[in-house]
Amino acid sequence: MGTWGEGPFDNDTAADWCGELDDADPAARGELIRTALTAVASTQGYLDCSGVEAAIAAAAIVASRLPGGPPMTSNYAPEFLLAGQSLDLDDDMRELAVRALHRILGDDSEWRELWNDAGVLEFPEIDRLHAVLAPPAQIPGQMTLL
Repeated sequence: MGTWGEGPFDNDTAADWCGELDDADPAARGELIRTALTAVASTQGYLDCSGVEAAIAAAAIVASRLPGGPPMTSNYAPEFLLAGQSLDLDDDMRELAVRALHRILGDDSEWRELWNDAGVLEFPEIDRLHAVLAPPAQIPGQMTLL
């Protein structure tokens, strides 16, 4: 089926990755999320689509754990989170998720190019995740008033 929506879990790759996360030992889940984010955030040069959908899903999971974060409501999100089970994440995951989203939306991203070629120029779901993950001082072009 491929991709069927704009949400972070609305594609085969993210849904499969969430299934792997469900099947993983609960103590290993945080490391699987870190791995998905790091694979994208640390890529140098052109970012091909490999791993991007899992990184977006991972960023959505990190965002969901923060105050004001979007709740897990997608049927394709990890079942353990939909059931209200806990998930321990390291403090640096938020910043790692922001870096991954920046790479995904960057000019040298195949994911962005493919969506742009299809006429999609705005990414409101990713913008919502970014708004939760990035403190205002990290959002380019936005000034924080004291």
